[in-house]
Amino acid sequence: MKDGKVGFGIIGSQFEADIHAASIRMGRHGDVVAVASPTRAHREELAQRYEIPAVYDDYTAMLEDPAVDVVTIAAPNVLHCQMTVDAAHAGKHVVCEKPLAMTIEEADLMVDTCRTQGVHLFYAEELFFTPKYVKAKEMADQGAFGRVHLVKQSEMHFGPHADWFWDVERSGGGVFMDMGCHGLAFAHWFLGRPRPVAITAHMGTYVHGDKTRGEDHSFAVVEFDGGVIGHVEDSWARRGGMDDRIEVYGSEGVTYANLHMGNALPTYSEHGYGYAVEKAPSTQGWTYPVFEELWNYGFPQEMDHFAAAVKGLEEPQATGEDGRVVQELLLAGYQSAGSGRRVALPFRPPGVRRPIDLLFAPAQDI
Repeated sequence: MKDGKVGFGIIGSQFEADIHAASIRMGRHGDVVAVASPTRAHREELAQRYEIPAVYDDYTAMLEDPAVDVVTIAAPNVLHCQMTVDAAHAGKHVVCEKPLAMTIEEADLMVDTCRTQGVHLFYAEELFFTPKYVKAKEMADQGAFGRVHLVKQSEMHFGPHADWFWDVERSGGGVFMDMGCHGLAFAHWFLGRPRPVAITAHMGTYVHGDKTRGEDHSFAVVEFDGGVIGHVEDSWARRGGMDDRIEVYGSEGVTYANLHMGNALPTYSEHGYGYAVEKAPSTQGWTYPVFEELWNYGFPQEMDHFAAAVKGLEEPQATGEDGRVVQELLLAGYQSAGSGRRVALPFRPPGVRRPIDLLFAPAQDI
């Protein structure tokens, strides 16, 4: 650590890496000291934008940098496991973007390796830090809604930023893998991390069949211990920009939070304008530009918390174990959608390489 700040090295150089860099700079406890990416133009642009002093074309070289205390992984899902294991063996703490891995076996290896090597494995689930959602959980924990029996989370837009999300070989699946992991983690966290009992899911490819073998719309209902329910809906097939919201239902109350539209300026423009709107292809017509977007999402709070945890100032609130729970639910969800039936947990299918394979495989083959 230099000047009492945790040194972050970012693996990746595009959309999510940019969010990591901007968010770390907004915090109190960390500095971005290095970036590693095989794409020269992107890594140099990111380094210039955020004044990152060290630039590498190979993340394994960055792991040798003594200024790096923590690596953040903003790379395709298929790379998460090996990168985490390598970083742990190099003595670096790890912030891994969602979803944690491709399989349960990978998730277990990541958690076990980091534990054995004595480093933190943080799971980058920003919804645990989103101010609106944190406030809703605080109210629920104080009894504002009585006994909570249903939590809904949905995230919908018209598709991801990076091309690799469309490629199931690198992503492991479609929108359920990309964004369903948010809702699964959120419901589990919001309800106090009860044990998942079963999941029922439906998914299909309705709009983007020319781009991907992955699903572009998904629904999932998770049953937890005690009879409480999490309902998760996600889409890459919704036009009009980002829509991200939650609903919480209890015996004595209810709350709703619309993350983007509720923090936006409803705007109509015949000609459009220069301000980029999340996941909206154009700013003509009706749009909903948001302000302080990273803060409203919780990214700076998340990264600063991870840095504080490395310094021993806070107990980790989003860990590899959280990601492991989500990993099992993702696999079971694909199995449910593929087989057309409710899938009980625990669920550990043998020989699965990508979660989406369970959507296509006959039930008797797994």
